[in-house]
Amino acid sequence: MSFAEKIFATTLFVADKEVAKTFYERVFEKQPIYEDENSVVFKFGELLINLLVDSEAPELIGPALVASRESGSRYQFTIQVEDVDAQVQRLAALGVPLINGPLDRPWGIRTLLFADPDGHLWEFAK
Repeated sequence: MSFAEKIFATTLFVADKEVAKTFYERVFEKQPIYEDENSVVFKFGELLINLLVDSEAPELIGPALVASRESGSRYQFTIQVEDVDAQVQRLAALGVPLINGPLDRPWGIRTLLFADPDGHLWEFAK
């Protein structure tokens, strides 16, 4: 028996579901595929991104601890885009500050990095 190689969902803990939902709708131009009082789910290709109110996270991951935004990041998500520089302008128009970029990376791609309202890191790359 082998396990599947595909990750189909990830859950991000958020302080305010409505703020997070609005950010994802505007920045990623997506509509939720599911929503209840504590979570909202967006589909990125075949991957589901579940935004869960952080007060509900202990039930899901306990006894592991839920980290605060101030704890720092240990990951980033990367989305391939057609034009990184066009995304810089679009994010600026939406009032989304960049953490870095656009940068030409030594491994041959151009990137920019930003965070959602809860500090989850997202990279656009070409």
